[in-house]
Amino acid sequence: MAVRGTQAESALGRTRDIELVARLWKYIRPYRHLFVVSMFLLPAVSACMLVQPYIVKRAIDGYIALGTVDGLGWWAIAFGAAIVGEFFCLYWQHYFTMLVAQKSLADLRVEVFRKVQTLESQFFDRNPVGRLVTRMTTDIDVINEMFAAGAITVLMDAITLLGIIAIMFAINAKLALVALCTLPVLALLIDFFRRKARRYYRLIRERIAKINAYLQEAITGMAVVQLFAREAQVADEFERLNSLHRDAYHRSNLYEASLFSIVEAVSNISVALLIWFGAHLILQTPVAADGVVAQVVGFGTLVAFIEYMNKFFIPIRDFSTKYAVMQSAVTACERVFDLLEHEPVIANPEFPAATPPARGVIEFDDVTFAYLAGEPILKGVSFRVEAGEHVAIVGATGSGKTTVTKLLARFYEIQSGSIRVDGVDVREWDLPDLRRRIGMVQQDVYLFSGSVAENVRLWEPTISDDDVRAAAQHVNADKFIDLLEARYDEPVRERGNNFSTGQRQLLSFARALAFQPEILVLDEATSSVDTETEELIQDAVAKLQAERTSLVIAHRLSTIENADRIIVMHHGEVREQGNHAQLMARGDLYAKLYLLQHEAAAHDATAVGHSDAEGTAA
Repeated sequence: MAVRGTQAESALGRTRDIELVARLWKYIRPYRHLFVVSMFLLPAVSACMLVQPYIVKRAIDGYIALGTVDGLGWWAIAFGAAIVGEFFCLYWQHYFTMLVAQKSLADLRVEVFRKVQTLESQFFDRNPVGRLVTRMTTDIDVINEMFAAGAITVLMDAITLLGIIAIMFAINAKLALVALCTLPVLALLIDFFRRKARRYYRLIRERIAKINAYLQEAITGMAVVQLFAREAQVADEFERLNSLHRDAYHRSNLYEASLFSIVEAVSNISVALLIWFGAHLILQTPVAADGVVAQVVGFGTLVAFIEYMNKFFIPIRDFSTKYAVMQSAVTACERVFDLLEHEPVIANPEFPAATPPARGVIEFDDVTFAYLAGEPILKGVSFRVEAGEHVAIVGATGSGKTTVTKLLARFYEIQSGSIRVDGVDVREWDLPDLRRRIGMVQQDVYLFSGSVAENVRLWEPTISDDDVRAAAQHVNADKFIDLLEARYDEPVRERGNNFSTGQRQLLSFARALAFQPEILVLDEATSSVDTETEELIQDAVAKLQAERTSLVIAHRLSTIENADRIIVMHHGEVREQGNHAQLMARGDLYAKLYLLQHEAAAHDATAVGHSDAEGTAA
C-alpha cells in the first residue's frame, strides 16, 4: 500500500509539473522565436562537444599509435574548430535563453501585480503584505534562476546522454556495457533523493514567505516596538522564523550534497571499471592466420571512452544542482499560479449596467453583512441619502459605521439586501466607474513615494498641474505646500512621514477634490489633528460638501451638529435618525452620547486649567 501510495504521489507530482510547464509556456510564447533559436543552438552545442573525443580517438589510433604525424594537423584543426564552435553556440544559446526568461518573467510579474489589484479587501485581511510581495519578487526570481542554471536544457541533456551511449556502442559494445553497468544503481539513488528533497523545497518557499511577512509587519511597526522596548521579543520571534527556514534549507542541502557525492563516486567507479577492462582488451594481442597482430581495442578508443564517460556524468552531476533549482522553481510556480487562479469574490459584472446620470443618491435597503460567518456587523440596515444631502453616521466603536463606507464602495460583498448608487445596485456597476463617483477621505491617509503633485493626481494624466494647484488651494493645502522648498515637486517619503497628520489629511482632501466625485465620504477625517489644522480641514470640508452629497463618519459629535441628518447606529442597526436638535429633544441614545462627550471635554478642560494655574503659581 505504501509503495502504491508513493507511486500515485509521484505520478500526481509529474502531472502537476507538466501543467505548470504548460502554464509557464503561455508567458514564453510571445518570445517563441527567440526561444526556438535558443533550442536550435542546443544540438549544435552537443554535436561540437560529442565530436571532440572521437577526433582524439582518430588522432591517436590513426597517427600517434602508428608513429606518424603526417595529416595529424588536420585533426588538430578539426578539434580546435569543435572547441570554438562549442564556445560560440553555448554563448548565444545562454544569451537567448536568459533574454526569453527576462522578458517572459517580467510579463508574469506584471500579471501577478494586476491580479492583486483586482482582489477584494477580504483577501488582504487574510494574506499579509509580505507574503504577497514574496510572490511577485522572490518566487519569480527563483523561476528566473531555473533559466540561469540551465534547468530548461534538461531535455537536451537527456538527448546528449543518449547520443553518447549510441556513439560508445557504435565504437565498442563491450566497453560501452562495462562503462554503463553502474547506471541502474545510480538511477534508483537519484529517484530516492529526488522524492526526499522535493518536500523540503516547498517548505523553504513557505518559510521564506513567513519571514517576509513578519519583516514587513515588524519594520512598519518599528516605532511601536521601540516605544514599548520590545526589541528583544521581536528579535526572538524573527530568530525562530529564521531558524525554521535555515533548518529546511539545511535538510535540502543534505540531500543535494548526498546526491552530488553519489554521482561523483559512481562516475569514478565507472571510469575505473572502464580503464581496468579496457586495459585487458588492449593487452590482448591475438595473432591472425596470416601472422598479423590484431589489437582488440586501440589505445585511442580507450581514451575516447574515458572522455565520453566524463562528459556523460557532467549533466548527471549537474542534475543535482539543476534539480534543486527546478524543484524550487516548481514550488514557486505553484504559489504564483495559485495566486493567479484565485477568483476575486468581488468582480466586475460581465455586463455592467449603463452608468446613470450623476446625482449622488445613496440607498441602503435592508443590508446585512458579516466579515465572519455567524457574526453579523450590520443587521437589516436601511437609509437613504438624497442628492446634495449632508448626512453623518455616529455610534459607538464596533457599531458598523466604517463598514457602511466600505460596502458603499463595494470593497466587501453584502450577504443580503441591496445598496444602490443613483438607483443602480453597486453589484451591477462597472467597478471603476462606481469608485470614481465616490471620493473617500479616511483617518489613516496613505501617501505614496513620489512628489506632492503625484500624490494629488495619483498618476491620472487628465488632471493637469493647474488642476492640482486649484484643488490644493480650494482645500487650504496650498498654505503649507507653498512653504515647501520644492512646493508641488517636494518629494514625499514612505507613507508621507515627512508631513504632519494634518498636512497629510489636507493632501487627501485635495486628492479627493481633484477627481471631482459626486459623493464625498469622510471617515473620521478631522480626528487626530491639531486645532489650527482642524480649522483648515473644517473649512475644506464645508467647501467640498457644498457641491456634492456627503456621508460623514464621526466620533466627535461636536463636528457634525450642522449635518442635515444624523444616523445613529448601535450594534449594527439604525437606532435613530434626525438632525441634531431633533435627536437632542428625543433624549435617547444620541443625546446620551453627546452629553457624555461634553462632560468628558469639560473635565479635560478643567484639568488643563488647574495644571496651568499650578504652573503659573510655581
